[in-house]
Amino acid sequence: MEENWVIAFKAEQMIQADVARETLDQNGIAAVIVNKQDSIYPVFSMYEVHVLVSDLAQAQTILANAEAFRQS
Repeated sequence: MEENWVIAFKAEQMIQADVARETLDQNGIAAVIVNKQDSIYPVFSMYEVHVLVSDLAQAQTILANAEAFRQS
């Protein structure tokens, strides 16, 4: 059985992606970080937090409501 993963969150800093992954993990959602850092220009980096397709809506709701991700 193949499981499909989708992007739930993007960040320019690893720490932001790690906080998002940990937040999802604490809420029972499996998440992984995919490092999209450019090997030629390491200054350009993007980190993606992926979740299962079936968990996407719940993951987005959790991250939208998480204090660490609110825009002031």
